[in-house]
Formats: sequence, structure tokens, C-alpha cells
Amino acid sequence: MWSKIISYIPSWSTLFQAGLALIIPLGIYYINTSIYSFVGSKGAKSKHSSGRSLSDENNEGHIDQQHEPSYKITGNYDSDLKSIQEAIGENSDVHFREFVVKKYHARSVLVFIDGMQDEKLMSKQVLEVLMFDGQQAPQEQQESINSSFIKESLMPLTQISEVADMEDLQESILLGHTALLIEGMKGALLVGSPNGAIRSVNEPTSEALLRGPRIGFTEVLSENTSMLRRQGINKSLEMKKFQVGSRIKKDLVVAYIKDIVNPDLLEEVNSRISKIDMDFLAESGYVEQLIEDNYLSPFQQAHNTERPDRVMSALLEGRVAILLDGTPFALIVPVTFSMLLQSPEDYYERWIPGTLLRVLRFFGAFIALMGPALYISFISFHPGLIPTKLIISIIETRQGVPFPSVIEVMILEISIEILREAGIRLPKPIGPAMGIVGGLVIGDAAVNAGIVSPFLVIVVSVTAISSFSIPTYSAGITLRLLRFVGMLFAAILGMFGTVLFFLLICIHLTKLKSFGVPYVTPFSPMRPSDWKDVYIRAPISLMKRRPVMMKTQQSKRKS
Repeated sequence: MWSKIISYIPSWSTLFQAGLALIIPLGIYYINTSIYSFVGSKGAKSKHSSGRSLSDENNEGHIDQQHEPSYKITGNYDSDLKSIQEAIGENSDVHFREFVVKKYHARSVLVFIDGMQDEKLMSKQVLEVLMFDGQQAPQEQQESINSSFIKESLMPLTQISEVADMEDLQESILLGHTALLIEGMKGALLVGSPNGAIRSVNEPTSEALLRGPRIGFTEVLSENTSMLRRQGINKSLEMKKFQVGSRIKKDLVVAYIKDIVNPDLLEEVNSRISKIDMDFLAESGYVEQLIEDNYLSPFQQAHNTERPDRVMSALLEGRVAILLDGTPFALIVPVTFSMLLQSPEDYYERWIPGTLLRVLRFFGAFIALMGPALYISFISFHPGLIPTKLIISIIETRQGVPFPSVIEVMILEISIEILREAGIRLPKPIGPAMGIVGGLVIGDAAVNAGIVSPFLVIVVSVTAISSFSIPTYSAGITLRLLRFVGMLFAAILGMFGTVLFFLLICIHLTKLKSFGVPYVTPFSPMRPSDWKDVYIRAPISLMKRRPVMMKTQQSKRKS
């Protein structure tokens, strides 16, 4: 009897695997909790111990210039010119063009940065008007020079403003504005707008479509906001401007549709942006990392895109767009996981092919994440789950391979990742050829050398191709990263580890939020009304309501 009972007791290896399956998730949970508690206590401690704001900490060790009395532009030409030259410093690209205003016989100077203004416009609308032409000043203004008269009657420019403070004038010049100082006039005029060399509007390179608009954002913020305006007449489209960067200031715009967006969401976005405190924000990726909910998560919590039509569609769903000067990538918040696998082309095609393409993308994402892990699990731990004829064929192809399955998978996967990265960094005429030829040569050479099996080459190739089916490049990077973690789980625990890894990913996604919106909604929490635009793309005539998860002011789409 005892021998029969003992026969039902699992082997030590099975008990060991079960123990690891229990210990690993508990360990990850406690490590995650400890990190969050440590970071939170450290932030609270620094906040209470300092007793002052971030701006005060940044100014520690020196007197902030904004607390000092600013120098005003008095109208004394020699004194003002000397002050602005001292404020500009040794910047060789700042030019001073001195001339005499004919109507007042007053000395004047144009201050501008080389390459950041329209020289023809300045020559025709400013220099020619003030030096040779222009309306005669009224008798009462012959003695005192009035900036209002110059703006309204002399210079035919659409953009012109007045600055009275020397510090503001210095900042405006360094931002690319052209400043005009006239002897006897209190204050300076900023004429025109910065107009340096810009890239022409082209098709987005990271989001190519077969059917859809061939227009993408550029690096100029005003161009990008105008592209949103040109999507169509919308009186409710509002854009709020911020200045970000403590040392190098850049403009940032928050775009939303006033009568659709959730006010709480908009307030949260504005609050997070206003708390950004960095010297310089080079790209919207900085903003994305500074405003996300969970910086420890490998999944992105803001969607980046180059397409104005995609941004406008997101705004109509109640989302908020963030555009930063100097980058063609706009951010859309909040974001869900299903949103990362959707493409604008799904809506431009009829609903049946659109649904098919979307289902293929979800399947491709699963293969890109779990393909190598499943291969390792079946080959190394559970070959009995594979059909007999197929396993015999796989075993024959693995004859002579000196490495276990996890090592040969690692060799090929790392080689593919290196080739992929090299193809991106190489010049465009060489990059695609290098990726294709390099993959073929390395795969064929590895098989002929007996390092890897031909069947594994097929598995790794299908996995790599599946990762390219994801429309959002950043989401593809995340799945590629997690794929290696899944391979380690499968190498240690077999199918138990593979299932455990998938469950951990699902648990993390369930807990993750983007600006208060659950990452895997409409499945958790369950919102069946939003299912018509997740795995399937329902006919447009049936999509009459906006996503419930956005809690918009107007839930119904108006035709």
C-alpha cells in the first residue's frame, strides 16, 4: 500500500519546479513593493526636510536673477545698446544692424540671430520703410517717438509686439525674434517671428500606410498646430501653451476638444506638465517619461505618433494631445494596450478587412512575445505534447546541435536584434540590404555549421516578422525585451514558467494605469460596450458612442 501511495508523490524535480513557481511571483511582488515604498518615502522625506519648492532648490547657491530689479529700456540709445550687447555676451551669431529712421532722424538698430529670420521681409518691411518710406509723423509726435505710431502707421507687419524689460528682450532675441531699438523710444519692438530653415512636410516614416493622408508632423510647433487646425473647422478645439525647461526654454502645447474631454483628465495633464523641472527637454520622449504613472513598467503609458489624423481621432475620443517644439512626435494620453495595436488604416478600409488586419496584429503580438518561450518549453520539457511525426522531424533536425535549446535560441535572437539595430543605424541605401542579407547569411551559416537547427531558424524568423506587424515601434521594443525574460522563465520551469510569465504580464497590465485609465480596459474593468473597437472593428455606423472609459462630457458621436 505504501509503495502505491509513494508512487503518487511527485518527483523532487517536479516539487522543485512547483516551489519556484510559488517563490518567484512572491519575490517579484515583495521586491516591487519595497522599491515603491523606498522611492515614496525618499521623495516625501526630501520634500519635508527641504521645506521649499523645486524652484528654490534649483536656485540654491546663487541669487536668482528674477529677484533682482530688471533694467528697463529707457530710450537712451547708447546706454540701451551697450546694455543689450553686454546681456547678449560673446555670441558671434547675433548681429547688430544700425541705421537711421528718416522720419525722426533717430539712430536705430536691428538685433537678430543669423539664420533665424526672413532677411527679405526685414529688408522690405522694416529697413526700407524706416529708412526711406513711411507716413510722416504727426506734429505732436515729431519730438517724442511713440511706439504705438510706429506699430500702427509705419511698419506693415502682422506680428509685432513691444518689450520694456531688458531681460525679456534678451530672452526674445535668443529665441530667434528680431528686436528693434530706436533712439528716444522707451521700450523695444519685436518684429516678425523666428523663421529659420525647416524640414518640409513629408510622409511619416514610422507609421507608413497604404491608404490614408500622406502628411506628418515636422519639428516646428506652429506648423504642427496648424496641421491640426487644417483637419477641419472645429470651434471647440483648444490649445494651451506652456513653457518647459529651466535653462533652455521650449514651447509645449496641450490640445483638446473643450466640450468632449473629461475636465479631470485635462486638469491632471496640465498639473503634471506644470511640475516638469529640467534644464532642457530635447524631445517629447522626455515629457513622456516625466509625466507617466509608473516609470518602472516596461509598457509605455503615452502613445507617440507623427500623424495629425491620428491625433485628431484621439481628441474626438476625449483624449489629450501634447505637442513639443522641436520634435515631430506628438503624445496622446491616456493610452490602452489595445490602442497600441490599432492603425488608422483600420478605419479607412471597410470593417471586414480592417477586423482581419487587427486580429492578425494581436496574433502577431502574441507570437512576438511568447514564440521562443513556447519553443523552449516544448522541446526541453514537454516534447510529449507535440504530435509524434512533428517531434520526430524536429529531433532529426537537431541531430548534432551541441547546445541546449535555450542557448541556441539566445544565439539566434541576439543575432537578429543586433542586425535589426545595425540596419536602423546604417545609411538608408545600405540598411535594408544589410538586414536581409545578414539574416540570410548568418542563419544559413549557423545551420550548416550545426550550431542551430533549421526548425529554430523558422521559429526565430516568424517571431521577428511578427514583431514588425505592431504599428507602434515603442510597443514592439517592449515585447522584444519581455521576450528574453519569457525565454529565461521557460528555460528554468518549462511550461510552468511560460504560463507563469504570461500570468505575471497579465497581472501587471491589469494593475497598470495611464492617467487614471486602466491599461487593459475594456476587459478589466469589464466594459462590453467598448468591445466593438478592440479585437474587431465594428462598422462605423454602429460606433455611435465614444469609449466609456474616457468619461467624456458628450458620450454620443454626432454625425
